[in-house]
Amino acid sequence: MMFLADDPTAGDVQSAVNALWLLVAAALVLIMTPGVAFFYGGMVKAKSVVSMMMMSFGAMGLVGVLWVFYGYGLAFGTPLIPGFLGNPFDASQPLIFLQSFLGIGDGGAMTPSLPDLAFVGFQATFAIITVALISGAIADRAKFGAWMVFAGFWVTIVYFPVAFWVFNLKEGWAPTWGVNDFAGGTAVHINAGAAGLALALVLGKRIGFQKGIQKPHNVPLTLLGASLLWFGWFGFNSGSEAAVDGVAAIAWINTLAAPAAAILGWLIVEKIKDGKATSIGAASGAVTGLVAITPACNILTPGWGLLLGLLAGALCCLTIELKFKLGFDDSLDVVGIHLVGGLFGTLYIGIFGAGIGLVDSGSFAQLGKQATAAFAVMIFSFVLAWVIGTIIQKTMGFRITSEDEIAGVDTVVHGEESYALDPA
Repeated sequence: MMFLADDPTAGDVQSAVNALWLLVAAALVLIMTPGVAFFYGGMVKAKSVVSMMMMSFGAMGLVGVLWVFYGYGLAFGTPLIPGFLGNPFDASQPLIFLQSFLGIGDGGAMTPSLPDLAFVGFQATFAIITVALISGAIADRAKFGAWMVFAGFWVTIVYFPVAFWVFNLKEGWAPTWGVNDFAGGTAVHINAGAAGLALALVLGKRIGFQKGIQKPHNVPLTLLGASLLWFGWFGFNSGSEAAVDGVAAIAWINTLAAPAAAILGWLIVEKIKDGKATSIGAASGAVTGLVAITPACNILTPGWGLLLGLLAGALCCLTIELKFKLGFDDSLDVVGIHLVGGLFGTLYIGIFGAGIGLVDSGSFAQLGKQATAAFAVMIFSFVLAWVIGTIIQKTMGFRITSEDEIAGVDTVVHGEESYALDPA
């Protein structure tokens, strides 16, 4: 019997298997954006569900197109600005609009390899969901057209460069400096959380904003969304290895362990604090654990992954209350879950990361690297999101009027109702 290692075609077979897994993982990640739509949609008012879900589907449409046009080149092209930004017109890249769609040029981009195209598709889904996550911070009060304008500018000016910093393993400054962000704790969650905070400040508070304003109108819808997110997240984390190997397997196990523990952490704090453990708390805990383990899933043993989830669930359950004390209306806790959870998971690596964290190395060096990346992305995203959002608000208007907010975003903006019953 010929062993795979002795087969001269073994490398080609393994490459094809890895590409197949990446394509499957990309499909899993793509379903996470409808998962976000369900997760957010169940928590808003009944007259805002269409608006909430449309912001996720709008992100799928717009970001998908921009990724094909120039996004992949900005994030993964040869450096246009070394260490900062890629070249969207780099003909060596596998997806260039003018060549791939119009058939001009030397044709080099017309026959890309399977692994290259699989990676293009996989990374596209990351860009899409990052934008969709931001929408939860401005639920119940945003114009859809203004949201689409913001999404287009933000993904171009903020996400694509940050993806180059973090995910471009050859040219990005974060991996070059030794930062460990395996699947996007900085590029996805801190990035989206900081932008969500900026938009919440630009749009201001909802009418009647106070503790208790957020009463989910459809709990099963939110649980369905959380389930789809968890299901898709196995592709999000394991797929980031771009190979079928032990690293992908440990990422998979941690993607099970951390959110499971985070559910318990959230529910314990919720029971102590409010007297009841809720299903919304369980769903939020699961998402919190997924957020926290994202940057660390490749570098933690399952035991440290469990501890991360437990602590993240408890921490984020407490921090979501800060918006009432600090006076910013983050409608669906994008800040409390994604920004705080992303920061915690990214910094946790500097303490417990296998071989690099303080526990193993006795050095704070890795913690310093993790903190530098985390806060650089946070500040960059917050400032530019605030600028973009403010310009939109001052020009075309980002927030709907108070009258329209009371009437309901769905009917005013989209002319639809989520639960239109036949009077007959």
